[in-house]
Amino acid sequence: MIDFSRLGAVLGEATVQTLLMVALSTIFSVILGVPLGILLCTSDPSGGLKPCKLLNQILSVIINILRAIPFVILVILLFPFTRVIVGSAIGTKASIVPLTIAAAPFVARVIESSLKEVDAGVIQAAKAMGSTNKQIIFKVLIPEALPSIVNGITLTIINLIGYSAMAGTVGGGGLGDVAIRYGYQRYRVEYMISSVVIILILVEVIQLLGTYISNKMLSKR
Repeated sequence: MIDFSRLGAVLGEATVQTLLMVALSTIFSVILGVPLGILLCTSDPSGGLKPCKLLNQILSVIINILRAIPFVILVILLFPFTRVIVGSAIGTKASIVPLTIAAAPFVARVIESSLKEVDAGVIQAAKAMGSTNKQIIFKVLIPEALPSIVNGITLTIINLIGYSAMAGTVGGGGLGDVAIRYGYQRYRVEYMISSVVIILILVEVIQLLGTYISNKMLSKR
């Protein structure tokens, strides 16, 4: 017999935990990833505003290494660091640390590729008018690349929802934890299916919202 009140309470708490993890890790990953992406773009030796091959290569190597590490392994590797930052290696708050570090390199690449998509003619026109590199970055590149950036951040959030579910396998809380602890370990199929359905709904809502915002920006040009 399914206890729907218990099911609703558990899923409600887990959904809030998942939303908290995803929201905070998105904010922190954007804070870390945007400057990295700008540096990658501007230091590009083949056409950046301020080419620097050494800096570009160092950043690229670090970002590629972090992106190559499977998330579950990254969580375990970061246990000591996470414990120093939040005082614990497990739980919802602790999961925000590896989620941020996993997503920041992805955000950096999103920003880099979005900025590189901006028409070179627009940049040349800004330079001809005497704009500084800082003005070109914040008044030309980022505004022009904003719809693409929004699409990229949308993909980042969707990836973080998936990562947050994986964090549940190592005590990270959220919907992934419910699916593992109740659905798999206790053979409660209703918890497993409900968790998956909520995750799918979250992904769909985020994708629709991101696409809507991006299209709205493009229509205003």
